[in-house]
Amino acid sequence: MRALISVSDKTGIIDFAKDLEALGWEIVSTGGTYKLLKEEGIKALEISEVTKFPEMFDGRVKTLNPMIHGGILHRRDVPSHVDVAAQHGITGIDLVCVNLYPFKETIATTEDFDEIIENIDIGGPAMVRSAAKNFADVMIVTDVLDYDGVIEAIRTQTNTLEFRRSLMIKAFEHTAAYDSMIANYMNKRFNDGFGDKQFVVGTKAFNTRYGENPHQKGALYEFDYFFTNNFKTLKGEASFNNMTDINGAVKIAASFGDAPAVSIIKHANPCGFAIGEDVLDSYVKALKCDPISAYGGVVAINGTLNKALAEKINEIFVEVIIAANVDEDALHVFDSKKRIKIFTQESKYLVLSDDDYDFKHVDGGFVYQESDRVSDDEIANAKCLTTRSATKQEFSDLEIAYKVASLTKSNCVVYVKDSMMVAIGMGMTSRVDAAKAALRKAEEMGIDMNGSVLASEAFFPFRDSIDAAALAGVKAIIEPGGSIRDDEVVLAANEYGMALYFTGVRHFLH
Repeated sequence: MRALISVSDKTGIIDFAKDLEALGWEIVSTGGTYKLLKEEGIKALEISEVTKFPEMFDGRVKTLNPMIHGGILHRRDVPSHVDVAAQHGITGIDLVCVNLYPFKETIATTEDFDEIIENIDIGGPAMVRSAAKNFADVMIVTDVLDYDGVIEAIRTQTNTLEFRRSLMIKAFEHTAAYDSMIANYMNKRFNDGFGDKQFVVGTKAFNTRYGENPHQKGALYEFDYFFTNNFKTLKGEASFNNMTDINGAVKIAASFGDAPAVSIIKHANPCGFAIGEDVLDSYVKALKCDPISAYGGVVAINGTLNKALAEKINEIFVEVIIAANVDEDALHVFDSKKRIKIFTQESKYLVLSDDDYDFKHVDGGFVYQESDRVSDDEIANAKCLTTRSATKQEFSDLEIAYKVASLTKSNCVVYVKDSMMVAIGMGMTSRVDAAKAALRKAEEMGIDMNGSVLASEAFFPFRDSIDAAALAGVKAIIEPGGSIRDDEVVLAANEYGMALYFTGVRHFLH
């Protein structure tokens, strides 16, 4: 039996090759891999000994040869294939172990296009595809995590068709992802990221219990192993809906650096947020905004879930907790609660992936865009249009309100007082209705709005929302500006002695 080994990522390859050698396999190798194997005392044939041709053109051509691809591709169950192989002295290659040139690592470290081009693998993908196509006879190994399983299958004679088929699927995923990465990079470099084709490639992190509804299957796919590295299940099982809610909760709570922020989400919308003296204080304040909606919601903690906070959360039913870190004794507080789900990022503070692009499925396709972010400068450099300026506390509250509004479904308005969200209206067809709904909810909760601030993720088209805010006691407002009636809105704010700031940037979320 003959194996061809040619890898860029050499993790585990020595042990893998030694195991193959011990099992009686002949090894053919190339370039740096061949040199490494020989240095480790592993007997191997250099590729040119098989092809009878040297590597050419600075290594661009070394495996593109009938002696290699014929050895991989000929069918062992077709007599004519076997005869042709014998006629031309082609020895069968029964295992191909290949991973590809480090294109991703290259584009992360250099803008030198010549170097980038040289790190586009040609022979590697060709061998992977050949072996995958002929999986009935050949094992194709592209993942270092499969080395032990492959050796075990050979040793125990469980190298079944089903086993090889699983390797085949992984191999085609490997080459598809590689080519997609190259195409996306070229479009980003030369077509502003928006070429004729756009490839979205994720790696499955885990299956969800089901999709949005029980009759739908679902799974979480990740970019760059973000969830593998930053998401650990401590209790329960994440559902499809849990993950979308966790996404919204973490985005808000993580938007405030090292502040002990706590956000509460229900059905992807915030119903509580606060920054207190510590995470316990933040949670208590966040809960005041809408404790009814918080029931069965998702709580994101930009810090550590400790025992005191766990005991406070445990006073009501919360479906999901996601915290930067979780103390062991805090976890035990929920031992008797079967329905709660607890996850952690095992970090000091919550982290975000910082994806460059965003997309959304629409019937028949998807819309694709650059990711939206709120920069701190956007708020710090906001222009005051009124006679009165915000106080230090009001400006801090404006920052909170503006960031929460930017991460909430349009149309929305957010009211904040003393670093605590006190009212929110979201997902409304009218901004006036959003403002009214928020104030009505605050009144039902018995929340004193006097001295609060207001943020809107888009401009106010009329002064009526300013009039309503003034009646509620709002002292400062932040919004993008840009309405043809901005002058009326500024005039209204001055009439009420409010501070009004324009950022010049709109943050719709649909």
